[in-house]
Amino acid sequence: MDNAEIADRLDAFAAVLELGDANPYTIRAYRRAAETVRDSAVPVAELVAAGRGRELRGIGAGIEGRLRELVATGQIAELAELERDLVPDLVGLGRYLGLSAQRVIDIARALDVHSAGELREAAAAGRLREVPGIGPKTEAQIASALARETEARSPQGVWLNRAWDLVGGIARDLDAEPAGDVRRWCDSCHQLAVVRAASRPDAVLARFAELPQIVAVIEHGERHAVGVTVDGVPVELTVPEPSWFGTALMRATGSPDYLAALKPLPAGPNEDAVYAALGVPWCPPELREAPFCGEPPPLVEVEQIRGDLHCHTTWSDGRVSVAEMARAARARGYEYLAICDHTPAVGAVQGLTPDDVRRQGEEIAAVNAELSPFRVLRGIECDILPDGRLDLPDDVLAELDWVQASVHGGQRMPGAEMTKRVEEALRHPAVRCLSHPTGRLINRRPENALDLERIFDVARAQGVALEVNGLPARLDLSGEHVRDALRAGVPIVCSTDAHSPAGLDNITLAIATARRGWATAADVLNTRPLEALVGCDRRPAGEHSGRPWGASHGAAASREGHRERRAVGDRGQRKCGNADQRSMSWRVRVLVG
Repeated sequence: MDNAEIADRLDAFAAVLELGDANPYTIRAYRRAAETVRDSAVPVAELVAAGRGRELRGIGAGIEGRLRELVATGQIAELAELERDLVPDLVGLGRYLGLSAQRVIDIARALDVHSAGELREAAAAGRLREVPGIGPKTEAQIASALARETEARSPQGVWLNRAWDLVGGIARDLDAEPAGDVRRWCDSCHQLAVVRAASRPDAVLARFAELPQIVAVIEHGERHAVGVTVDGVPVELTVPEPSWFGTALMRATGSPDYLAALKPLPAGPNEDAVYAALGVPWCPPELREAPFCGEPPPLVEVEQIRGDLHCHTTWSDGRVSVAEMARAARARGYEYLAICDHTPAVGAVQGLTPDDVRRQGEEIAAVNAELSPFRVLRGIECDILPDGRLDLPDDVLAELDWVQASVHGGQRMPGAEMTKRVEEALRHPAVRCLSHPTGRLINRRPENALDLERIFDVARAQGVALEVNGLPARLDLSGEHVRDALRAGVPIVCSTDAHSPAGLDNITLAIATARRGWATAADVLNTRPLEALVGCDRRPAGEHSGRPWGASHGAAASREGHRERRAVGDRGQRKCGNADQRSMSWRVRVLVG
């Protein structure tokens, strides 16, 4: 067996363990082992046969025993036994319907059914009411869920980083392209899809059904299938003829409104050919939400980012030191990094007192002496208190290079009070940026009751930027709000809120969200050199018309650019994009924290 085959069996074992609600630590251990085997540069089967399996990172005695069995016999006996007992396609369907593994097994035993198809037939025949504990209401709920099966949409959206991990892995295994909400970089993904061209689809469809990520296939056609993951998330596979690949990819990517505004899509082997046949330029996937066929601006790219303006260290709730975060940022090619640890009012974690801020400043100075010309900025993520005051004294804030103001506690404050609270903070002369402005947590907590139009007006007048926070649970501002901010003439900052070096990878999510809001490099402050960010007054003398961010990036020029962009987007309400403006690569690693 080669490394990929061994890794697939370990992944399958982990998936079946999860279906059976096994210990989560055991499940994670097998998934990590699969990743180790898949990434190993040496033949793992040879290591295992030589009794050296535990030399691999994360392989303990238990997993080594499974590896020996797998290498010697080609299978894991317990995996086969679990698959017989659990019937993965039946349990997978149950997860999709919102039922626990044990509940599905109980229903199957009561009805004497042994497959997902038999369960559907039993439900259609009205036999669910024979199962103890299932009354008319539960029966109606299950029947309704079964009727939605073919929608291939996740009822509860999936965070973007997790959706990319799932869809990107499936696409990699099938040599396919990601599509659906993931390719548009939606903040919460409901439609997960991949597209793979093939003259003969049977082998691709069979491979899809065998993937460790897929525990059940709930729909199967000649060139189409819908699989379900262990978490009940549906993933759609389309296998068009090669001459129709571009057409299928466009259909699987664009929103219904975007696609409806185009003519009937002609056949094309790639998207460029389809757009050319339509007589419109290629459109970046991030902009395929509303109908649009004009020339979009050159959207901001990850490679244009010069530094990250929001990260944490062990001084508050980060996992590594200032020096470790700085070295990781420099290794990415950045010119600067702002350390923005919390202040005491955040409550849930340790916050920096004024004395802590000054002692951290000494540590930052030492790191700057070591890493010059790379620059670590003395920053802070300063809590906004309920009355709008900031959580540190003015003299301490005045010493810092970069001050971000944030709301953490009191998120349920009424709209007028919340807006006044944030507005007061934006008027503080030290504040440079408003962090995660709406306070939302995707699928968990709604946006704060904040009058964003008023906040945009105050931010523009005070020369304060708004953050696009790259944490997968936040992505705040959202793409829609980014566009509103830019239309109001307010610049943005794309940051990661990283709590570890790996978290710096979340710049991909921040940039993708900014692109969904039509942001260009000129709209994003941290595409600019350090001297354009620090060492200047926050506001010009006289009227508060905007921050002098640099000779070529004044507020007036910025607003003119936004007027031009609106004209491009709205001109004649033509319903797609720039042939030279390509989508962000999906082959990225996106992590949390």
